[in-house]
Order: sequence, then C-alpha cells, then structure tokens
Amino acid sequence: MTSVRDRARGCLLGLAAGDALGAPAENLSPEQIAARWGVLTEIERGGTDDTEYTIFAATVLLRHGHALTSADVARAWREEIVARLDGPMRGAGFSELGTVEALRRGLEPPLTGRWHAHGWSDGLAMRAAPYGIFAAGDPDEAARLAETDGRVSHTGEGILGGRAVAAAVAVAMTGALPEEVAGAALRAVPEDSWTARSLRAALDVAARTPRPLLARTLHDTVVVKHYPWTDLAPEAVALAFAAYVAGGGEIEASVVTAANLGRDADTTAAVAGALSGAGRGEAAVPARWAERIGPVAGRCLPVVAGRDIRDVADEIVKGM
Repeated sequence: MTSVRDRARGCLLGLAAGDALGAPAENLSPEQIAARWGVLTEIERGGTDDTEYTIFAATVLLRHGHALTSADVARAWREEIVARLDGPMRGAGFSELGTVEALRRGLEPPLTGRWHAHGWSDGLAMRAAPYGIFAAGDPDEAARLAETDGRVSHTGEGILGGRAVAAAVAVAMTGALPEEVAGAALRAVPEDSWTARSLRAALDVAARTPRPLLARTLHDTVVVKHYPWTDLAPEAVALAFAAYVAGGGEIEASVVTAANLGRDADTTAAVAGALSGAGRGEAAVPARWAERIGPVAGRCLPVVAGRDIRDVADEIVKGM
C-alpha cells in the first residue's frame, strides 16, 4: 500500500521532473518538438521557476497551516522575494513580475493580483500542489488554501487554475483513478468558467482521440491561436489534465505526453507530474529522472537555494 509520504514525494518529485523535462520545449509547437527530438523523453537540464515557487509556497504554508491568510503570503513575498532582489528578477513569469511591482508600490492583496494585467497566468497552478498534499482527501480545503495564496498574485481564471490543481492533487493523494481526479478539478471551479470549459473540452479529446492525433487535436481545441504568450491558466491546466488522463495516470506517460504538447511545456508537464506522482508514489517516478533532480539552485528565488523537493514533501507530511 502506498503511504502518504510516498505519494507526497511522488507528487513533488513528479512535478520537478516534469518541470525539468518540459523546460527546453517551452513555447514550441508539437511539430517543432517532433522535428528536434522526435519524442522528448530525457531531462536535458534542471527545472525552472515552477519547482522553486512550489518550494516557496510549501514553506509559507507550513508556517501557518490551515490558518494561512493572503496577508501571510504577501508578507513572505515582501520579506523573502522582493527584499532579496538585486536587479531584475530572473526566471519569473509575467504574473510574478507584476506582483513584485505591486508589492513595491505598497499594495495589499487582492489588489496585488489585480493591479497587473497577467492575473490569468498559470503561475498559481504551477505551485498549487503542496496545498493538495497538505489537505489530502479534502479537495475543498486544498482549493481554498490555493486561492488564499493566489489572491496575492492572481485574479479570475488564474486563481481558478490553482484551485483546480490543488483540489485534484488532494484527490490523487487518495489513490483515486484519473477520471475521479479530473472530476475533482472540475468541481473546484465554476461550471461556466473558461477553465472549466477548457478542461471539459480537453478531457473529451483525451478520451476519444488516437495518440498520434492527440497533440494537434488538443491545440486545435483549447489553445488560443495567435496569442503571443503561452502561460494562460485555462489552456495550460487543460493540456496538463489531458496529458494526465491520456497517460492513464502513469507518471512517465503523463509527463512525456504533456512535455511534447509544447506551449508552456514546463508547467503543463509539472502539473501532469504532480497529479500522476501523487497517484502512483515516489517509486513510480522513473529512476533516470529522479537521479537528475537535486537541490534547487535558487536562480529565480534565492531564498529556496539548496532545498531538495523530497525534503519539502517530507516536511509537508509531518505538518499535516
């Protein structure tokens, strides 16, 4: 029987592996990925901001537990991110950059997430997994905690993306089937939201489309054509869940499928890795990937430099 600790480690190790695998495919199309790698299956370099922000979110969560407030999260951003910046912020998305500027201007949440124009990004979805681990079996509480965090940096669909991922991880931590996990994500967001519409459409494609046609069909179904940025939360979350379901919840199949969809490939593969890792546990993460995942460098967030994602998973379980 897979323990809570094994599932927590699998979740965050799967997230970090997906982040690292998908990183070189970010902003590419499936056709460009196929032309370069055939199928991208091997980690070429370390992870990106997804893993570092996940560690940061977990650290703040563990200080406050279920009593976490948006003011707590904003204070941590000010003291541990903004105060440590020396020059431009590296490796962050538009929502994170906008949040830093909002905090510098003295704004408080939820205005910090509404002030900039990128509250719809997948920056909350990429770091939401710790809330699902912490509230394992309680998707409503996981979604609430993710939203509490998200009010600092996001608004609208950006918050919904985080709610969907957190709720789904909470259910995956019970060993539920992928279809049940995806159902939890849908229940965590309004039925008529862009996130829910994209999720339903992507899951339908994953269920009925032959594997060779999956990437192109998903792009035609949920990708916003001609938009210059790839980090739209409704799009990225939909692609991640489609990859997870198409992969049958198996870690390597889910993460490889997500990474080869391109677009915001590090985030979509990270989310697919978190979902499948929570479901299957640490031992199911391919050993050749796991051995490439070490302490983070802190390139984006110096405050987390040297932290190992496995240790973070253990800390969350101890704090539950």
